[in-house]
Amino acid sequence: MIRMKRAWDEPDAEDGLRILVDRLWPRGMKREKIDLWMKEVAPSPELRKWFGHDPARWEEFRSRYFAELEHSGAARELLLLVGSDRKITLIYAASDREHNNAAALLEYILEHGGAGK
Repeated sequence: MIRMKRAWDEPDAEDGLRILVDRLWPRGMKREKIDLWMKEVAPSPELRKWFGHDPARWEEFRSRYFAELEHSGAARELLLLVGSDRKITLIYAASDREHNNAAALLEYILEHGGAGK
């Protein structure tokens, strides 16, 4: 099972392994609320800046981000974690719960064999 939560949502027993998938550490976030920080799986700084959390750029962002993930060792590592049947929660800091890198990453994971894990 894999899901996502904002960085400031309270952890709970259903979270399993909590993985921060942002390149930057969220302000005010306590380190003990995160099990693993996979900043390498986040969009490149250039792509993140270009996107700027603009929903009008969402489709193009997803396309560019998926292309980055195809060449990412960190993405392969994350897919292996998902395939290990562990509960995983992707943690992100964006305020938009629908148009953020964790939402795109979750979609990528589900498309690449992470469904139902």
